Amino acid sequence: MDETGRHLRLLTETIAAVNSTLDLEEVLSLVASKVADALSADACFVYLYDEQAGELVLRATHGTRVEEMTGRPRMRPGEGITGTAAAAREPVMIPSQAHLDERFKAFANLPEDEYESILAVPILARERLEGALNVRTRQPREFTASEIELLLAIGAQVAQTIEHAKLYAGAQRRVVELEALARISEAVSESLYLEESLEGIVEATVDALGATGAALVLEDGEVVWPEGAAGKHAVRVPLRWKGRQIGELVCDRDTPFSADDRALLASIASHAAVALEHGRAVLRGVLAQEIHHRVKNNLQTVASLLRLQARTDGVDARKALNDSVNRVLAIAAVHEVLTERRDEDVELAELLDRLRAMLVQGLGAAKSVEVSLEAVSLAGNRATALALVFSELLQNALEHGGEVVRVELARRGAEVVLAIADDGGGVDGEPVSGTGLSIVRALVQDELGGRLALESNGGLRAEVVFPA
Repeated sequence: MDETGRHLRLLTETIAAVNSTLDLEEVLSLVASKVADALSADACFVYLYDEQAGELVLRATHGTRVEEMTGRPRMRPGEGITGTAAAAREPVMIPSQAHLDERFKAFANLPEDEYESILAVPILARERLEGALNVRTRQPREFTASEIELLLAIGAQVAQTIEHAKLYAGAQRRVVELEALARISEAVSESLYLEESLEGIVEATVDALGATGAALVLEDGEVVWPEGAAGKHAVRVPLRWKGRQIGELVCDRDTPFSADDRALLASIASHAAVALEHGRAVLRGVLAQEIHHRVKNNLQTVASLLRLQARTDGVDARKALNDSVNRVLAIAAVHEVLTERRDEDVELAELLDRLRAMLVQGLGAAKSVEVSLEAVSLAGNRATALALVFSELLQNALEHGGEVVRVELARRGAEVVLAIADDGGGVDGEPVSGTGLSIVRALVQDELGGRLALESNGGLRAEVVFPA
């Protein structure tokens, strides 16, 4: 077979091989190996042109593995021998000592100086630069005109394949992006809970970008739903709502972020901003409804207490008013704790300590109040009842007891025990009836489902026991 026939067969075989797949990395790897085989070269280097960066980037080799490099060699068209071929849109051939040519560009992690000859050609698709490739030999070699034509023909055919593979890769990337955005939209629209929406957004970000980690950072610096770990490269994309920055989406990974990656992150950040504001709006609405409900119930409780006080005969008006004020303040303390915590449960130790400080300041500044409070949580409506019970019992001890009052809150199995004791004169010195104790008995029995016990032994001990 003559040289023309052999070159035609090599061209046909090379094009058939690289056209067998649309996977870009596989196409480039096949180009490098098939071109080296077709020209009996020791090495082949394939560069793709990055239009946004304006650089030729080494993407595949035959002879040196790209994965083992510390960084992909890059050059601008016009730099180096291969860059010169790309810029001039024509082949460049140097038969020997190519590394001594003034156009030669050395890369620390690319041992090109071991090769003598080089033949570099541009990869053009309809005059559009797609990249460049070169073949190298360790021995001096004068490439023939037919070999140069063969490499140019391979480059022209490969350009179409590369163009198709890039379009396919772009379509695949778009599918991944759309799937990620669909998952995020689903997380935002279906979940009624802000935490679930934000968690879904972070997880989708990690999956879509192949990230090592991601997180959302709110405007106050709080980091919510961090996922994974830090990487070599990080991108921070602002979350904007109506022109105002309300946070950031942070994404980390070990490989650089492309312009397409950043565009996807911007879309995700837009969804995250919507989710954040939507969740906050829902939370504000729920919180407003809850506050309205609590205030209405509290006002009804206050009204009931005032009606009960009004039906009591023979009570000093000033004292009755002061007692009512303390009851209202007890209810307000529960409301304050619930609002601060934004929770349905109240920490009783915190609540009772607030009430103790308030009552001691007003009634028993000169008395010693010893406190032992264990950590116990109680639902908001029951906490209101307990606050009123505690307020009545402590007020009674401060007004009628001795110099020392002891308050205890503890768990006893499945029950909670609240005890208030003083060192006064016991039952003989303190009332065991009246509006206050009537309120206590009613609340303990009806609201707390518990029992009240009064014990007089060197003072009065009031003990309230109710289910936890």
